[in-house]
Amino acid sequence: MHDRLANIAARYVKTHEAARLLGLSARTLEKYRCHGSGPTFRKLGGRVVYAIDDLEAWADQAACRSTSDPRYVEARAVGRVAENGRVSIAQPMR
Repeated sequence: MHDRLANIAARYVKTHEAARLLGLSARTLEKYRCHGSGPTFRKLGGRVVYAIDDLEAWADQAACRSTSDPRYVEARAVGRVAENGRVSIAQPMR
């Protein structure tokens, strides 16, 4: 039982740890969470946690080969505030 709990705990990280893994600030992840443009998260009790697999999948969506890659514009737009004051939320990339 202890091994199973340890395995589950190893799959999830708190906001600060997730931010460090992604090279972002914790505040940026918090903003992305509010705007719906960040990685999938879970609220367990009073804590927000991220599955490592979800962090990797979210980061993989932003993968581009060059600045001329059509997905590059979408990847840059994630979490940015537009001139009208609204937050740009990119749709899942195909």
